[in-house]
Amino acid sequence: MKTKRTPFRPPSRPDAGPAGNRPESGVDRNSEAPPSRRNRRAPGAAHAASAPAPQARRRPGAPPAPEGRPPGRGGRRAPPAEEAKPERLHKVMAQAGIGSRREMEEWIAAGRITVNGEVAQVGQTVVYGDKVKVGGRLVNLRFTSTRTPRVLLYHKPEGEIVSRDDPDGRPSVFAALPRIRGGRWINVGRLDFNTSGLLLFTTSGELANRLMHPSSQLVREYAVRVLGELTAEAQQRLLQGVELEDGIASFASLEEAGGEGANRWHRATLFEGRNREVRRMFEAVGCTVSRLIRVRYGPFVLPPQLKRGRVRELDEGEVKTLLRELERPAAAPPRQHEGT
Repeated sequence: MKTKRTPFRPPSRPDAGPAGNRPESGVDRNSEAPPSRRNRRAPGAAHAASAPAPQARRRPGAPPAPEGRPPGRGGRRAPPAEEAKPERLHKVMAQAGIGSRREMEEWIAAGRITVNGEVAQVGQTVVYGDKVKVGGRLVNLRFTSTRTPRVLLYHKPEGEIVSRDDPDGRPSVFAALPRIRGGRWINVGRLDFNTSGLLLFTTSGELANRLMHPSSQLVREYAVRVLGELTAEAQQRLLQGVELEDGIASFASLEEAGGEGANRWHRATLFEGRNREVRRMFEAVGCTVSRLIRVRYGPFVLPPQLKRGRVRELDEGEVKTLLRELERPAAAPPRQHEGT
């Protein structure tokens, strides 16, 4: 008797090893001062302690103190030159992981953001030290830097919604993600409530936008279990394009992948997608999708060892490779829209 199993499990991919703990350095506060220094107080020391400390002298030839740093040990380091350069508010907030650039522009236009106590304007620039608040809450801005953004691979199970706020109180994918300080996870695209598979998250709104933008031309691959016979004529229609209520939609490729009984598996790819597009395309040719799994997004394949509801974070080298790949030009795919 054959055992049913989900087809086309992707090739194994080794997980990134856990990051090593940073060595801690400390000061031995129990060590005592040399005996010669203990209990030594010259006459008039109490009076001298209350007097202001003389200004420190600089040795001949020594470099001058850096600008922007007040005297004394408690002085705050002056901001680097790149932090002092003005940048667009919506860009800086996207880099901080608050949301995408488009979302930040919408928030600014709606008057939800203030800069130094005044309502922000579209196109406004900010510099290091400006106090930016969203809904009265101070946010930590992240100016242009060489810090590598974080990227997560998440195996989304069925029955989770890709949203932080749901009126029906359904489970959210964000509840399974590790917590971060000074930012938030941004989902790259969406999977609907009944769809499972690979979902990407990043701390950079700019990176998320690039991964979703049509110019990146990243292919999405799905494992589709169809209830009903998909004829050769229906397959040809799905490749050439079927009419949906929001326009023509087509697959970049469509292949059979086996199956038994009334349920048959297929492998379908497309470069972009609309809301529930895969399901609606099969319904347009008289077939019902009984199960839908996203197994690939661009260069990322759903790791077979990554269980449902679990995450895997890319290491810094993998993220830098991704950023380099996004810089390369690619051939234009068929025109479609984002979604599933």
